[in-house]
Amino acid sequence: MPTEILFQTHLVLGYIAWLLCFGAYGLPWLNSMDRMAAQRAIATLHSFRFFGLVFMLPGVVSPDLPARFATFAAYGDFATGVLAMLALLSVRIRQLFWPFVVAFNVVGMVDLIVDYYHAIQADLPAHAGLFGATYAIPVIYVPLLMITHVAAFYFLLRPHQEATRAMAGDAAAS
Repeated sequence: MPTEILFQTHLVLGYIAWLLCFGAYGLPWLNSMDRMAAQRAIATLHSFRFFGLVFMLPGVVSPDLPARFATFAAYGDFATGVLAMLALLSVRIRQLFWPFVVAFNVVGMVDLIVDYYHAIQADLPAHAGLFGATYAIPVIYVPLLMITHVAAFYFLLRPHQEATRAMAGDAAAS
């Protein structure tokens, strides 16, 4: 099987497997929490994105991995991880927590989208072996990260459950 087809198959199946897992377990679990707790759980996962710096580590990835992809991916992940950690550190100061939640999700999602763009421009799916030991990151870890960014925005944009219940109670009383 050609490398490009194998990589794309792994990537698509990574998204399918994580969507099935997230739909069955992650989303119901996050839905059972208040907004802050759900965002804290998502931020905890993304706080490990400092690991993306491995894309610049000689001996782990091929020296032929395009620097444009590797550098942007590494620093984008690092920035997202630091912002997620700042969100977690500021959880008791709501005026700081929510901007950090928005920031790590915006930076993180932009990072992943631009990484996909750079990977396509560099024809990385056809040269997936250049990822070396980091091959699992784009096909297993990235789908989970993208799915949880979408979930984070969903929880940020949906009405507060408490406010929704209060409005429903007011409507019933009328």
